[in-house]
Amino acid sequence: MGNWKTKYKVGDLSDDQKLEMICKKCSRLVYITKATICTARGREQLYLDEIENRARCKAQGCRGRMRMAMYRLDEMSGFVGGLA
Repeated sequence: MGNWKTKYKVGDLSDDQKLEMICKKCSRLVYITKATICTARGREQLYLDEIENRARCKAQGCRGRMRMAMYRLDEMSGFVGGLA
């Protein structure tokens, strides 16, 4: 039994879908897309967990492991109340 990262391949992502990559060491946050991942040939056949396992932080001197998360803009738009 796996999670969404083991179920979906890079090729399954829509062209406008963003993924968050967060460094576990320095907390650097970057957004990646299908196009960003597919700069190297053959990556569209990799599962998302394989991409996550290979990803390393590009911040100077860090090289920490990255954690992948799904980015959804529509979740943020649901909150409208509470601020006056």
